[in-house]
Amino acid sequence: MLTQVDVEMAEFGVSPRHGFLPDELPLRRLSDPYYSSWEDIIGCLPDLLKRKTLRSRVNTLPVLSTSHLQNLREWQRAYQVLSFLTHGYIWNSAEGEQRLPPSISVPFLEIASYLGLPPTATYSALNLWNFEAATPETDLSRIENLRALHTFTGTEDEEWFYLISVAIEAHGAEIIPVMLNAMTGIRTKNSHLVLAALVKFGYCVREMGAILRRMNEKCRPDVFYQQIRPYLAGSKNMAVAGLPKGVFYDEGDGQGEWRQFSGGSNAQSSLIAFCDVVLGVEHCDTKDSGSKNKFFQEMRNYMPRSHRTFLQRVEDMASIRDFVAAQKSVPELGAAYNFAVDELRKFRDIHIQIIARYIIRPSKQYAPKEDTGRNLAVASSTKPDAELHGTGGTQLLPFLRQSRDETKNTALG
Repeated sequence: MLTQVDVEMAEFGVSPRHGFLPDELPLRRLSDPYYSSWEDIIGCLPDLLKRKTLRSRVNTLPVLSTSHLQNLREWQRAYQVLSFLTHGYIWNSAEGEQRLPPSISVPFLEIASYLGLPPTATYSALNLWNFEAATPETDLSRIENLRALHTFTGTEDEEWFYLISVAIEAHGAEIIPVMLNAMTGIRTKNSHLVLAALVKFGYCVREMGAILRRMNEKCRPDVFYQQIRPYLAGSKNMAVAGLPKGVFYDEGDGQGEWRQFSGGSNAQSSLIAFCDVVLGVEHCDTKDSGSKNKFFQEMRNYMPRSHRTFLQRVEDMASIRDFVAAQKSVPELGAAYNFAVDELRKFRDIHIQIIARYIIRPSKQYAPKEDTGRNLAVASSTKPDAELHGTGGTQLLPFLRQSRDETKNTALG
């Protein structure tokens, strides 16, 4: 283990104020008129999707160059815009569209490569870079202070769904430097510093859970299940929705490639991954308990490259769990650690409750409407609970329960 690593958060695009959210508010629009055709379409996206005219509009677009993107915020904005256009284009019909035209494919592949992300609608596009606030000083952990930049449906329900995640990310930002300091403090066996950090972590995660519970306030389960969720699906394991090979990213002149991606998922949150890393929570494959869970490892590739590198660096720091286990003369330290673990377990329990209300129950109540897309609605409607799949592509309840139980089992005896 490397125990001499001090992590400079800003180096990895992690904000001292906002955590994995950008330090500056996301751009509302690309200012260069060269990209006005993209901005014009996303500005009326819900209406185009409702009228089933998005594909015809996109098919008339020229293939724009990325050479006019000047800074990181512009690259992120371009990625976000093309993420929404991609999923809108694919899922705006009874069956998914198998071909993505060059007007999206060519620039999207370049932009995604630049950011170290897959060319699909990730957690970054839907949440981290999809909000606005009155000022940069606004408290981003208060949902009432936020607005979503874009939605597929134009509903308050979808906006609220995204902003819950933004507020959780903003609130959780405060524990990142706290836990990094605690890990650094292990070098000097500073038990008091580690104990205080673990207590802070536990209460912060408890408050993150309280934010997650607020999903019920303005996001209706039927609207989420029937109108919003179909657009969040990926192109992986979607044969039932008419995508047996995924989506062909057409690059023109007969060039291109079939690609399959998971949809947007909370497993792509660098904050939740950070919580697991600092507490030493290990997620394993069900078939091989000694190997890391392939889905969690794959979801790292759906995080911005700099965030992935940050998490790898944190993994190389001293283990809080090992340190606490060795300090048997300080029983309060073990209690604080177990308190932190239990709050993270409770957070995952709340997530399971949300899934039950927004996916499991509606899957039994609603037959999929043809005009909402066949993807997850059809895939969910005929399967028992244990076989329902999430937007990330995993079996929903078994995956979430295993993650919850693995968190619980991290506690020290």
